Amino acid sequence: MTADIYAPEFTDEDAAIAHVEASRWPDQVNCPHCGSTNVHRMAGKTQAGYFLCNDCREKFTCRTGTVMERSHIPIHKWLLAIHLMNASKKGMSAHQLHRMLGVTYKSAWFLAHRIREAMDTGKSAPMGGQGGSVQMDETYTGNTSKRAKSYAKGLKAKRAVMGLIDPAKGHVRAFHVKDVTAEAARKILVKNADRKSTLVTDEALIYRNVGREFSRHERVFHKHGWYVNDRGFTTNNIENFFGIFKRGVYGTFHHISEQHLQRYLNEFSFRYSNRSGRGVSDVDRAALTLKGIEGKRLMYRIPHSDHEQETVC
Repeated sequence: MTADIYAPEFTDEDAAIAHVEASRWPDQVNCPHCGSTNVHRMAGKTQAGYFLCNDCREKFTCRTGTVMERSHIPIHKWLLAIHLMNASKKGMSAHQLHRMLGVTYKSAWFLAHRIREAMDTGKSAPMGGQGGSVQMDETYTGNTSKRAKSYAKGLKAKRAVMGLIDPAKGHVRAFHVKDVTAEAARKILVKNADRKSTLVTDEALIYRNVGREFSRHERVFHKHGWYVNDRGFTTNNIENFFGIFKRGVYGTFHHISEQHLQRYLNEFSFRYSNRSGRGVSDVDRAALTLKGIEGKRLMYRIPHSDHEQETVC
């Protein structure tokens, strides 16, 4: 199922506000400041869209406490951007959003990063489990053009990414790491994989010691031209994810700074884990993102105690 980009929530502000309110408060409106349900909708032209909490006496809207807070971009454009980013398999560039939404490039860029924050699922249950398997592999991205001024030969000049996937459930997680080492691999696996699983990797030596901590460690020797080992294990699933990510980087974004690489990895991981092959439609994926907007306030600048400012995005 795909959404109609001319639907009311994408073109009419009142319909968009009602859509966000229904998503955020499906049962009863509650105050984001104190959690009270003793609230009422305010009347009048100047207070339109506001709620008032009868307990803490604070005003709020459906934007309050979300990634949309203090944004001057209309909500219907936010919803359209969320849909476009979720419906684009290889991502949607900020320049494309800037042209389609009719906002400045700077606004589109920051809006896209806020939506990526909403796509970040945060802490989740360990992958794999008894009788299951987890595939892990590493890749490198960036600094690939020999025409670039910053080009330097070798993997040390590129940005390292490590990822793992549960092939049975289709869930993937990817992480930007400073270096591909045994320590980095173990740190990721300890936090994200069940040790009762079968760990599936290539022949890289960085997985040798940590593989002993799992119920089994299956390796696929790519240097011999093997992509499935004798027992039927493969790392093709995680390599498939890396392929989609790289096509997005080189074909859509062209360049991703190291500072924001993890956010892009979260975006691609979210779409891959909730892809159509797992029965999740574009509409469902956008709805999941909309559920994730709460409690993830992202400011362009954050004030210090001495009133200086530090750029965070």
